[in-house]
Amino acid sequence: MTRNSGSKTDGRNPDGTFAVGNPGKPKGSRHRATQATQRLIEDQSEAITQKAVEMALAGDTTALRLCIERIAPVRKDAPVEFELPNVETAADAAQAAAALLRAVSEGAVTPLEGATVMGLLEQYRRALEASDFEKRIEALEAGK
Repeated sequence: MTRNSGSKTDGRNPDGTFAVGNPGKPKGSRHRATQATQRLIEDQSEAITQKAVEMALAGDTTALRLCIERIAPVRKDAPVEFELPNVETAADAAQAAAALLRAVSEGAVTPLEGATVMGLLEQYRRALEASDFEKRIEALEAGK
């Protein structure tokens, strides 16, 4: 493979993909310009914050919105409250799923919250089944 010395395409195939053995930049690494910008901002973070607060207090609505978003960010998750029967067996999980569906249909839980809780419930049911399966295998092996 021939290379153009100093070219930005060093270590790449003609189609632009990285050649075998050249993984490219590590995931999560930042460009030098981005790193320099971050260092500048970090050095002046207190002054920038103070200026944003001053602008917000002076009536700049964009600065006000930015300050409020940092002080009280939009909540992305909240506890879900509804009656859920105790789940100790995989069969109990079906009753819990029915209770969850009822809570969604009555409006006590949003469909998105219900889907999230149902995912948790399904994972718990699988864990219960795996535990039950392990106990059965142990009982069969002990009976030999």
